[in-house]
Amino acid sequence: MEITEDVRALVEDTELPRRLKDDVYERLESHGDLTLEQVDDIAKAVESKYVDTRVDPLDPVGTVSAQSIGEPGTQMTMNTFHYAGVAEIDVTQGLPRLIELVDARKEPDTPMMTIHLEDEYAEERERAHEVVWEIESTKILQLGDVSTNVADMLVQVDLNEDTLEERWPTADNLESVVTDIASTIESKLGVEVQTPAPTVVQFGPDEPSYRDLLQLVEELRDIVFKGIEEISRVVIRKEETDEGEEFVLYTEGSELGDVLGLDGVDASRTTCNNIHEIHRQLGIEAAREAIINETMNTLEEQGLDDVNIRHLMLVADIMTNRGSIESIGRHGISGNKESVLARAAFEVTVNHLLDAAIHGEVDDLNGVTENVIVGKPIKLGTGDVDLRMTAGRGDGAEEAD
Repeated sequence: MEITEDVRALVEDTELPRRLKDDVYERLESHGDLTLEQVDDIAKAVESKYVDTRVDPLDPVGTVSAQSIGEPGTQMTMNTFHYAGVAEIDVTQGLPRLIELVDARKEPDTPMMTIHLEDEYAEERERAHEVVWEIESTKILQLGDVSTNVADMLVQVDLNEDTLEERWPTADNLESVVTDIASTIESKLGVEVQTPAPTVVQFGPDEPSYRDLLQLVEELRDIVFKGIEEISRVVIRKEETDEGEEFVLYTEGSELGDVLGLDGVDASRTTCNNIHEIHRQLGIEAAREAIINETMNTLEEQGLDDVNIRHLMLVADIMTNRGSIESIGRHGISGNKESVLARAAFEVTVNHLLDAAIHGEVDDLNGVTENVIVGKPIKLGTGDVDLRMTAGRGDGAEEAD
């Protein structure tokens, strides 16, 4: 139906957040003609459902979230590796991946990226391969054969002509590619390079030395001639997405900042599984979304998709609300609690108590953990309502304060 001003007024008059209002508009547009009364009923029904799902005041949301995530976490299988869309690239999944996320590890065990392409790069395999060669790190052993001539103290590289044409599809001619390779070797190794044949490169140490010759070969193998050093392999696959059938790239290794700047890469849909990298490149809000998506995907992969996403959102909020990513552990959230007893109850009890005594810290006993330890009622639900009845007055009346 058409979203008129009257329809918009009915929806806007509700307590729904903006995202839900937009969803309501989208659903209304997809339906046929509806009367204003029907639109009003729909808006009120959605609002009623939304209000019912909100948390009651003084609810222990942290404890409930911990139970919601922790209990199914014990059901995870030991099949901890999963193939990311393609059988050639496996990524850590299951409980190890969940631990990686809540510990906010600087580097995941198996960093990978999912790269979406745009325009003709997503539709034509040849154009998609152009992006692949810009991303995948190209080293000398992928370009040709390396041999050593001990008699003349020379390292010789016989470049493969077909490989050069494949990996430099936009180059004007083969000679310019060989010249680039030679100049890269000169700058990285500090040696003088000769090209006795169109696809042959030779160089050697300044002074005759068998040890220096072998050292040059080892250093040569580490040079990246094209692509991004951190990305060792790229797999290309045609699959169905929201945009239709298109080519998608999966990588071993990740370097989000460098990839987003390449021609043909759709920066709005490209992502990686390193939350710190997302934080550096796109900011803390993007990192929060990444934590939610990664934890949800990990649970769904194990068949545990009945965990309410709001529990995961709470975890992501706690980890990112100070503007940086903090782990949930003694080096992050739990270790930074104001309560001495809450910190001591988590890990390294003696250290926390000793440090608190040295610095003269005071525990106000506001949280759950510390009140349980000292045997006081916890300040949650009715336990947080401070209502007392005083003794009867002389006139027989009672008063509450």
